[in-house]
Amino acid sequence: MSIVVVGSVAFDTLTTPKEHRARIQGGAAYHFAQSARFFTDVKVIGVVGNDFTAEHEATLTKRGIDTTGIEHADGLSFHWTGEYKGAMSEAITLNTELNVFGSFDPKVPESYKSSDYLFLANIEPTLQLRVRQQFPNAKLVAGDTMNYWIADHKANLLKTIAELDVLVINDGEARLLTGEHNLVTAAKKVMEMGPKSLVIKHGEYGATAFFCDRSFPGAMNTVPFRAPALPIEEVVDPTGAGDMFAGGFFGYIASQPELTPRVFRTALFYGGVMGSFAVEKFGSERVQELMREEIEARFKLFREISHLDLDAA
Repeated sequence: MSIVVVGSVAFDTLTTPKEHRARIQGGAAYHFAQSARFFTDVKVIGVVGNDFTAEHEATLTKRGIDTTGIEHADGLSFHWTGEYKGAMSEAITLNTELNVFGSFDPKVPESYKSSDYLFLANIEPTLQLRVRQQFPNAKLVAGDTMNYWIADHKANLLKTIAELDVLVINDGEARLLTGEHNLVTAAKKVMEMGPKSLVIKHGEYGATAFFCDRSFPGAMNTVPFRAPALPIEEVVDPTGAGDMFAGGFFGYIASQPELTPRVFRTALFYGGVMGSFAVEKFGSERVQELMREEIEARFKLFREISHLDLDAA
């Protein structure tokens, strides 16, 4: 099964306590694709400028990622400049240059429209909804968002959320979206907005999945499930880790014949695995050199440290 992901394909300039790196490849759709491609076929929709060369695109295509949906526009690509300090728990935005991304109008190639899985990465909610409406028969649709859209574009965001099967956000975003501090209460409110399931990311503390009676047809278990994070000895760059979590999570789901509680729980672990690799080098460098055997070895380690039975009722 293939996934279509729509979002940013960009350049990042990053400063961490240890190093400064200029104009490395990034963007939500880019990071998602680099992660999800280990599990299934991935097709990307985005826009880039003249500074995005054939060599840049080859970092996707040589790994089997379909870039037919990446539009090449006249101008410069989206460029984000950020800094991390101390424990690097939060990015400080120093500059955002939207460039060609500012007029992004997603175009869905005909070859993409038969895909069963759609992921709406973090972009303007009306654009997410426009793409969603072009996949009326999608088997599963998931999406992401951020504080800016929640705070300043909530009305449009709610229209998009209503069309999702799974929403993937962090705990701060869940609280901002619902006005609830308690995450259990917040999760219930989110699913009343439309999604059948919710994944709340807790950064270095893992992720929690919340379900309702619409999550799995015929299944009775709607108990939340918590997947841990793996302690990393040295975090080099957290940029894109959340997108790579989403890529591992949704990529694994798309690789399975059907969505069951066990598949969903297992997918959370694979999301955590991919997020843990993402922070070990700058940008997507670690994931680009990754081997599937390393993924399975770390997945096994996640299982061991969690002492959780994925098959439990």
